[in-house]
Amino acid sequence: MSGLAGLNQQCFCLSLDEGALSRALETELGEQGLYQLTRERCPYLFSAQPVFVADDHIRRMNAVIGAVETVVKSSQWRDRVLDSAPAIARHHPGGARGVFMGYDFHIGPDSVGLIEINTNAGGALLNAVLARAQRACCPEVADLVPNAATALQLEQSIVAMFRREWELSGHDRPLRSIAIVDENPMEQYLYPEFVLFRQLFQRCGIDAVIVTPEQLRFGNGALWAGSRPIDLVYNRLTDFLLEQNGVAAIREAYLANAVVLTPHPQTHALYADKRNLALLTDPLELDAMQVPDSLQQILLQGIPHTEIVDPAHADRLWAERKRLFFKPASGYGSKAAWRGDKITKRVWSEVLAGEYVAQALVAPGERFALGETTPLVFKYDLRNYVYDGAVQWVAARLYQGQTTNFRTPGGGFAPVYQGQSDCTESASTTCQWSTE
Repeated sequence: MSGLAGLNQQCFCLSLDEGALSRALETELGEQGLYQLTRERCPYLFSAQPVFVADDHIRRMNAVIGAVETVVKSSQWRDRVLDSAPAIARHHPGGARGVFMGYDFHIGPDSVGLIEINTNAGGALLNAVLARAQRACCPEVADLVPNAATALQLEQSIVAMFRREWELSGHDRPLRSIAIVDENPMEQYLYPEFVLFRQLFQRCGIDAVIVTPEQLRFGNGALWAGSRPIDLVYNRLTDFLLEQNGVAAIREAYLANAVVLTPHPQTHALYADKRNLALLTDPLELDAMQVPDSLQQILLQGIPHTEIVDPAHADRLWAERKRLFFKPASGYGSKAAWRGDKITKRVWSEVLAGEYVAQALVAPGERFALGETTPLVFKYDLRNYVYDGAVQWVAARLYQGQTTNFRTPGGGFAPVYQGQSDCTESASTTCQWSTE
């Protein structure tokens, strides 16, 4: 493989500047002790190597994202999806779009494949930190390296996004307070990012707290964290439909339109339920929703064919399992997801009994790194952070195993170095086997 993508196999340079990473976490963006906490709790959160992606792949991903966004915003899609969704998903969210949509892709030499869409996709602010800690390994790639200026633009767009959610919900006064909410936030793997969000909001004049849902109460027409009224909840919960008892205060405030909740249940129903991928790859369904042929072509070429697992088709699906990936319809974080060639009879019975989709297997990209004797091979996917249809940032996630995991030595979030496919031919020789 030649050109920019070929550097993923040929360039072994280390782009991560640990000193700059420490400064970003400790002083520029975070707080004292955050670098040590991150390295102790999440040692494989940041990869030391970049992933090279050609402009053409970026354009193709943008086309798929644009097609999905166009379809999802149509009245036909809303009627089709929300008609069978839980009642809370049909509640009007007051104008909020939903922050941090995550469009995750696998890419090949001449293709892109949207493998899933997530609400409350984590890692955007961590990638701003990572961008501040990059160094060019050679002059040939210097123009591709993200820097503090691009990181600052992302941070500013994040704050603007939350303020926009507040404005879209019909409020004239400035956004004054945000609660960053998750179960046991201090125990979450990405807790360092919660701290970064709190610090970012506070630097911009927005009071911010990190709380559990149980620490909130609804009363007097408002949501409260102690004596502090909360304007907006940045929702990091995986209880997407607010079904658990512990989130009762958020649920009541949301249904009473007393707080802006983002992302919210309707966003999850419209975008992230994996059964939606079956609709987006079914020509008959697309025809019924009057999706134009031009958009259908983009969707069918850019999203691996997906179908809802029906026990009536168990024999066929089992026979075809080696070319399929099975995912729970409401799953997240690759939990209970299985490559068909790794599935056992016991797991297969669980798949048939649960609510699963079967997606055509699309191989992830590969990134090579130096091993002791031979190169190590990492898989990677590309996460597009999207708000209201616009891509804010593209990041890679390196891993080994079936799915992304942030548990692989040498893996984690990796910066994307984007450029023309033929612009760095000379870098192949410059970077080869270099570790400086």
